[in-house]
Amino acid sequence: MLDQITDLVKQFGGDAVVNNPNVPNEHNEAVLGEASGSILNGLKDIANGGNLQDLAGMLGGKSSISMDNPIVKELAGKVTGNLTEKFGLSGDAAGGVAGSLIPQVLSGLLGKANDPSVNNFNMSDIAGSLTNGNGGGLMDMISSVGAKMGLDQDGDGKVGVSDITAAATKKGGFFSRLFGK
Repeated sequence: MLDQITDLVKQFGGDAVVNNPNVPNEHNEAVLGEASGSILNGLKDIANGGNLQDLAGMLGGKSSISMDNPIVKELAGKVTGNLTEKFGLSGDAAGGVAGSLIPQVLSGLLGKANDPSVNNFNMSDIAGSLTNGNGGGLMDMISSVGAKMGLDQDGDGKVGVSDITAAATKKGGFFSRLFGK
């Protein structure tokens, strides 16, 4: 999963890091790499620390991916601390990088996992990566959250890629209600 996060950090890192005058150009690549590792390790710490409910809520779409989310705040604190410590960035500069990157990266990660055209990456992969291959409990929570939100389109009690695809294409379904279409 580090590869997917790294790709997303590079994709969204232009404004947050590369074009940021508070990040010295000679540190751009290293800052992007540190942000990638910090996000992945932070997610693993959260998953293995027992905060599965908040994590499942975010991954299942129940809670927003914004700085108001406790998971996003915790990740931002980790990234900010690491960037400040390793690169001497001010707290404001490091916080700006984290605050810009983390919501975009997490949204992109979930978008990839829920995109039926991306065959080699899904929500089970995320859950497994975060819990050292023991993603069953996290996946059960994600499915439960998704089912409560009306995403279980086939009525099997679990939310999978086929459910998300059906919900996305169904007129009057969850996503059309969500986006007013």
